[in-house]
Amino acid sequence: MMYDIAKLLRENTYPGRGILLGRSKDDRKAVAAYFIMGRSQNSRNRVFEMTEDGIRTRAFDESRMEDPSLIIYHPVRVLNGTTIVTNGDQTDTIRDHMAAGHCYRHGLHTRTFEPDGPNWTPRISGVITPDGKYSLSILKSMDGDPACCCRYFFEYDRPLPGTGHFIHTYKCDGDPIPSFEGEPELVALEAESARELADLLWANLNEDNKVSLYVSYIDIETGEADSVIVNKNV
Repeated sequence: MMYDIAKLLRENTYPGRGILLGRSKDDRKAVAAYFIMGRSQNSRNRVFEMTEDGIRTRAFDESRMEDPSLIIYHPVRVLNGTTIVTNGDQTDTIRDHMAAGHCYRHGLHTRTFEPDGPNWTPRISGVITPDGKYSLSILKSMDGDPACCCRYFFEYDRPLPGTGHFIHTYKCDGDPIPSFEGEPELVALEAESARELADLLWANLNEDNKVSLYVSYIDIETGEADSVIVNKNV
């Protein structure tokens, strides 16, 4: 089933953190998007900023930062043309294991969900190889029971033009917040540029809870990336 990404976001006040990977309509670019949301002051006190190999989160107001663990990390890193996108410091774990000659799954088998009970926030990750193939994964507790970590991997070796797959940490808002369930959602990608997709996603994320957004269109032939950051805190 093909979903409308704008409708999915508009109808969900708190998907949490989300990764969207796919292929542009013209079949020339790999697409990557990542957003963060927050309900607490600490989570909302963040911005994205570009780095030499991707992006990182940082506190918007350092004086208001309460606890940097789990919220300060590098969501995106690029290694030898491979783009890694995650919702935590497992970005570095994947990069380090790939640099040592292993696959991304090897690194994720050393990690579990986040230690933030009772939510036990899933770790979601995505990898795009230079040829535009991509993979998504989620590490989550078993129905909220931290005694068991469930690891799911989804790999797409022939991405279809104008489509993508969307995975997010939470199914919806709640207390505790229920984890994402099922396969990544197949969505249509009509936007022709990073800016166009960023505008669409940002406009449909919940106004109260959205914090930051990153979108990149990566030319499969040249590896050049057109990337956009949108921050609520400016």
